[in-house]
Amino acid sequence: MEVIKTEIEGVVIIEPRIFKDARGYFFESFSQREFEEKVGHVEFVQDNESMSSYGVMRGLHFQRPPYTQAKLVRCVRGRVLDVAVDIRKGSPTYGKHVAVELTENNHRQFFIPKGFAHGFAVLSETAVFQYKCDEFYHPEADGGISILDSSLGIDWQIPTEHAILSEKDTKHPLLKDFESPFRSCFGFIV
Repeated sequence: MEVIKTEIEGVVIIEPRIFKDARGYFFESFSQREFEEKVGHVEFVQDNESMSSYGVMRGLHFQRPPYTQAKLVRCVRGRVLDVAVDIRKGSPTYGKHVAVELTENNHRQFFIPKGFAHGFAVLSETAVFQYKCDEFYHPEADGGISILDSSLGIDWQIPTEHAILSEKDTKHPLLKDFESPFRSCFGFIV
């Protein structure tokens, strides 16, 4: 696998080695050993999958301490724009984001460390999205910031009138009204 660094330390794009022939393709979608060598030590404990139709926007979600989550995400069918927003108070990149297109054809994966809000928009007719988490889901720790916050400068590639959001996702605060539960000290969550 090739690890592509982004503008925000710790947020990386992973491109697997794909072996193609007349039968189709094969790739190793996850190797704990190689992930630790190239990205870092993370113990994933839960895998999730969602299916969504065009225009669905999910996020921007996170879990509050002590149940923070790092995620490794990928799109196995269709096409999504995936986004990580730095919500670590004191971080030099606070409020900045990284966006990457994940598709069934590029097989890219996106690693989002703890201290980031995460969301995605479905750009194809339907999309199946999978993600690994290093902490179990805890509903009492659920948090979010508004996926439609224009101050974040995210081009979701979907006209607002076509956006489909859950009721919960329409109620998250804007970044300016948000009190982050995360603190950054030299790149580490404290």
